[in-house]
Amino acid sequence: MDKIILGLPKGSLNNVNRGNTYQLFVDAGYEVIGYEPGNESYEINIANDSEIKGFITRPQSTPVELNRKMLDIAIVGEDWVREESVNNDNEIRKIGDLDYGQTRLIVAVPNNSPHSSLSEFFRSNKDRNTPVLCFTEYPNLTRQHIMENEGYREVFGDMVPLVQVRGIVDGDNNNVQIINSDGATEVYIAKGADLIVDNTQTGNSLKKAGLIELETIMHSSAGLYAGPSSGDKKMKKAQMIFDQLYGAITARKNFDVKFNIKNEVAKDVCDFLVVNDFCSDEPTVNVGSQFSQINVLIPKNKFPEMLNGIKKFNASSIVRNDVKQYIK
Repeated sequence: MDKIILGLPKGSLNNVNRGNTYQLFVDAGYEVIGYEPGNESYEINIANDSEIKGFITRPQSTPVELNRKMLDIAIVGEDWVREESVNNDNEIRKIGDLDYGQTRLIVAVPNNSPHSSLSEFFRSNKDRNTPVLCFTEYPNLTRQHIMENEGYREVFGDMVPLVQVRGIVDGDNNNVQIINSDGATEVYIAKGADLIVDNTQTGNSLKKAGLIELETIMHSSAGLYAGPSSGDKKMKKAQMIFDQLYGAITARKNFDVKFNIKNEVAKDVCDFLVVNDFCSDEPTVNVGSQFSQINVLIPKNKFPEMLNGIKKFNASSIVRNDVKQYIK
């Protein structure tokens, strides 16, 4: 098999405060060189897997590179995959969701706006003499969402909003103009835009910019995707990579817990753990002369309840460890 070409995200998905894809690969057992957050190289070396060749990619261009067979697989947000697929025959396949980098694509307006929905906005602005200006990094999804909006259809019917991406202009409705923003989208409201479509995690940056949400277009998270250049052999390799990555993500949600218990109550403790789902499959028990050591893998959110329960059985020498890899 030729090397599988992997696209690794630049930006927020490799930020220690949000995604940290680099650390995910390290936790999954990969020796990654040249992808440390803030110090990424264009080419990335996976030192302990010679079948993978890595390149850094901007999320906006990753689906384009997948569709054009420049990448075999890539980590990218679903929002960017859908943005690329609106007007194209999309051959990108989702291998699996990686459960991080969660965000929402939303429509926002100034916080003093009287409108409570996008439909109400279009109905209220049907007689205005100046065009409605909407800035976004997602012109395709934005136009699709607007054209499906009930209020827009009442006012403009099947007319296609004008979209401008730098010097390229498309669409026949000059009264509603969607303009590519190339980032920092929220600032365009202060400059006179009527609407923005942007992604947000908490909504805090929108509030700071004096904006409120009208509605959500979609929810998105990071996933591993494959393009049309991934044949059977590369898809098998891609699935192996996903399994390792997902094992590291699953591990972050669990603790490895060991404790000692007197032999005479060991069975009762094991029954308590199983009945309350305080272990992955069943406890591991190492029997000694007077005490047994019990080992469980437990979801982090259940640990306080389990700890309270085993203390009632007089558990001792309780040790809690983080888990690096958990493949079910």
